[in-house]
This record gives sequence, C-alpha cells and structure tokens, in this order.
Amino acid sequence: MKILSIETSCDDTGVTIFEAKGGARNASFCILAHVVSTQDIHAEYGGVFPSMAKREHIRNLPVLTELMLKKAKLSGTAKAGLRHEGRRKKSPVDAIIVTQGPGLEPCLWSGIVFAQELAKKWSDGEKKVPVIPVNHMEGHAVSVFARPKGKFNITLPKSKFPMLALLVSGGHTELVLWEDIGKFKILGRTLDDAAGEAYDKVARMLGLTYPGGPKISKLAEEARKDLKGKPKKLGLRIALPRPMLHSKNLEFSFSGLKTAVLYAIRDMGKLTEQKKKKVALEFESAVAEVLVHKLAKAEEKYSPKAIILAGGVAANKFLRMEIKKFFKGKTILLPDKTLTGDNALMTGVAGYLEYLKDKKKSISAGGISAKGNLSL
Repeated sequence: MKILSIETSCDDTGVTIFEAKGGARNASFCILAHVVSTQDIHAEYGGVFPSMAKREHIRNLPVLTELMLKKAKLSGTAKAGLRHEGRRKKSPVDAIIVTQGPGLEPCLWSGIVFAQELAKKWSDGEKKVPVIPVNHMEGHAVSVFARPKGKFNITLPKSKFPMLALLVSGGHTELVLWEDIGKFKILGRTLDDAAGEAYDKVARMLGLTYPGGPKISKLAEEARKDLKGKPKKLGLRIALPRPMLHSKNLEFSFSGLKTAVLYAIRDMGKLTEQKKKKVALEFESAVAEVLVHKLAKAEEKYSPKAIILAGGVAANKFLRMEIKKFFKGKTILLPDKTLTGDNALMTGVAGYLEYLKDKKKSISAGGISAKGNLSL
C-alpha cells in the first residue's frame, strides 16, 4: 500500500510518501520520500502567525508533493492532479493521510483541503482514494518507533501495553496512558502554557529569536559547563518555582514559572550574557524537574511496560538525560531527534495503524474538518 502523508498543524510543512504492509500489530514500512520544510518567516515576530503560516503551507504543499512524487518515482504529479480538467489522472498512491488536529486551525485546513482536492482528482468510478484523518498527538506517540529513512518494522502486541507517554511540544504538554493501538487515556495536561511555549516566551524575555527552545538549552548547557568544578563562576543563582510539583493530580502549569522569570530578569538590571546563562540554567532545570516528577508519579501508579518521551521538547538533551537517569533500568522509548518535531512520517505511521484497526475511519474526499482542540 502506497501512502501520501501530509502534516500542517503549525509552521512545518511535512510531506512523506511510504509503502506500508502488514497488520496493525506487526507492520512494516519503507520510506520512499520524506521532507519537512520549516518556515523561517516567523522568527522576527517571536512566534507563529497562523494566517502567514497557512499562506506558506498553501504555497509549499503542491511544490513539495510534486518533488516527493518524483523522488519516490511514482507516476502523476501533484500539479497535474490538481489542475487537470479532462481525464482524471491515475492515483500514484492508495491513500492520503492528513493531520486533522490539534493545532492551528488555519494551518490544519490548508493540509486538509489540499489532501481532499488531491483525493478527488485521483479518484475514479472504480477506485476511490481514501483520506485518513489523524490526531497529531498520536503521531508524536508512535514517532518513537519510526526511522527517518529506509525500512523499519513496528511490532505492537498486546503484551507491550500499556505504555506511558509524556508528550511535550510547543503547544502541548500531556501525560498519556497508551492502553492499546488507537486507545489513549489522558492522565494530565497543562492548565495554561505548554512547556515548549514557555521556552519560547522566556527566550523572548532574554532577547533570543524564535524558536527559542534550542537557544535556551544551548545557554543552559554552557552554564553547566561553566559551573563544573567552579560553583561560584556564575555568581548567585536565582531560584525559580517548580509549579504544581507536589499537587495530588498529574496536571501541569508553566505560566507562573514564566512570570517568575520575568520578575527575576527585571530585578537583575542589565542583562549580560552571564545573567542569561543563569536564567536559562535555572529555567530549564525547573521545567525538567516538574516533567520528570509528574512522569514518576504516573509511572508508580500505572506500572507501564515502557515510558515514552516525544514531541518537540523531546529533543532537549538535558530532559532526555534526566529521564534516562531517573528511570534507569526501565524501558525508555525516545524518537530519533530528526522526528521529534512535526513531520508527516509520524502522521502517516499513526494513520496507517488506525486505518488497519478500523477502515471505516477513512473518509471520502470532502468529509474532514479541522479540529484545533482535538483530544486523544
């Protein structure tokens, strides 16, 4: 089965074409073409403008899809499929998978409309090309089993469940119990800012450009190197709160931490490079401590077969290290760092597994709507 997968939940335009076969519990994949185009137009604004991101998706999707079809050596092109007004082109794929939500609705709509238009153009009386909607967060959960190129297998017998997933990205921070294929239970989520969102907002306070997460992590890493064996090199360390660390539930809150950083910076006076390092170090330590502590509480309560860390913040070196250290001896599943961000491969893998589980979930072109607040 050849599949075209599309991801446009935020500011990354992802297009992947792959072959998939096997059952939902034992599937094999072969990547034919894969690309993620990151929009750099948002950097000067310190965040993503949905209308601008939508415009870029609309511009990028036909071009990237055509390039991927050529790279995959499949007949037909996206441009021919969209613009051909006479005899319909034979579909180069058997199905199209697209992110339905959660995410920025204007961005989601750009991918959904494009997928549905292609499906209409590539369908005929004998064969309809199904469009399969996918939950973006499910894509992040399954990303730990994917590989960025070549072939890979995913084996998910019932004995591997439940798994406990900490899904952390720019827009989401969730603790999820993955009970079986397509079956998820939300244990806790952020009540306000997501961890990745807090990273970006703190980065703006420090005068760093968007996306700020990697830049804060770099400063924090430099600070740790400075402090190694020289505990007074950075001067007096600031103390930031660990929000909801000891709450009885598994919810998160990072808005107060962000505000505490704002006050700390205000009291520092002139913001030197050393002071930036100090803030970055304490902020990253606070976020990681909260995430690991909540994950530990959930692990103790639910005794999962494996622990998953996924989403954009899963690329954070310090968070990975802390989770590995705390859960030493446990099965920890981490995505390839190139697959931590939004990408169409994770969307496609999740969609294929869902399709195998229930083919009724595939929808004929025209029947999908964007759902910005879609939950697992």
